[in-house]
Amino acid sequence: MLRLSGELVVAVCRTLPLGLVGAAGAAGLLMAALTRTTREAGEWLTLPLLRAAILAFAMGLVFLLDDPARHTTSTLPTPRPVRIGLRAALVLPVVAAWWTVALLLVPEDIRPPVADITLEAGSAFALAVTAAVIAVRRSDIARPGARLAAGLLTSAVLVLLFWPERWALLVPVQDERWAAAHDRWVVVLAGAVLVGVLGVREPLRRWAWPVSLGRG
Repeated sequence: MLRLSGELVVAVCRTLPLGLVGAAGAAGLLMAALTRTTREAGEWLTLPLLRAAILAFAMGLVFLLDDPARHTTSTLPTPRPVRIGLRAALVLPVVAAWWTVALLLVPEDIRPPVADITLEAGSAFALAVTAAVIAVRRSDIARPGARLAAGLLTSAVLVLLFWPERWALLVPVQDERWAAAHDRWVVVLAGAVLVGVLGVREPLRRWAWPVSLGRG
């Protein structure tokens, strides 16, 4: 059993899109590091730059379930929730380390409230992984990541431009709606996790009508 588990971990590690996730992470860290070069305008530029960094890394996470051998591994006895859960577990330390570095790159005196901005980051990352889960469940595409990344970027722009003010999510730290916005982020995170958990289940088998049905 231990040998089988070890072989499964090795096999999953080989298919993880670490290059794409790493490239997205590097782009995000670069954006976070830019906060150190904008000291005079730091109070109002830091939060947008950090949110842009979160978006960049989330765009890398949508590639998490890309697997060129997907149609081969789908026939393995290992259940879908185990395969997807293992991928998420393997990348989780990377996500935690990346976010820690991103926060440390922002000067302490202009850093947004850590708990609140971490909630935003966690929600964005959960949404990215959930989007990948749903894409894999609802389609036969082996590598949906590119389409999901484009969709995530488009969605972020649409939210920024057209999201109703009374349900605002992306507000400045000094805004009186900051606390209420992060109450909404809790709902977003909970919804993303719930949909993701439901999405990793094995799809129900479709009923096939007997060939002879309707023949006289």
